[in-house]
Amino acid sequence: MKPSFVQKFNLLAVAQGLYITIVQFLANRFAGRVVTISYPEKKLKMKERFRGLHRLERYESGEHKGLEKCIGCALCASACPADVITVVAGENDPADPHSPGERYAVVYDMDILRCIFCGMCTEACPTEAIVMKHDYELADDERGGPQGGVNKFIYHKEDLLGREFYW
Repeated sequence: MKPSFVQKFNLLAVAQGLYITIVQFLANRFAGRVVTISYPEKKLKMKERFRGLHRLERYESGEHKGLEKCIGCALCASACPADVITVVAGENDPADPHSPGERYAVVYDMDILRCIFCGMCTEACPTEAIVMKHDYELADDERGGPQGGVNKFIYHKEDLLGREFYW
């Protein structure tokens, strides 16, 4: 038996797909449900559980106010499956402490292009020093690195401590 014209070109499935498209178009056009946002001017509010770019925290109140929460234990680096984090710990000077513990992170680097944003580093941190905020803007016009100077996507301790977010 030879298939009919409708069966040959599967016109029923095409009509169903067009129906869904037309209904969505008309609902967005006339009902005022606009899904698209003007991105650089308006930023999308992320959900509370969203894991964005990392940040190192400081104590904001109490006896350790202003000190870094990171004690240089490197548990975040050992928990990271992508080997993104490099931590070099040093002894804390009691006269000029950097953190409340005996040690602090002298070097804390993250190669953010290798990061898979899994959140294992935040879960492993005993002092909740590293957190993942709602910042998702990770774009630049060049990578940098060996061919082009400084790699802009390797964040150092100063970058992570001083990071400002738009909310």
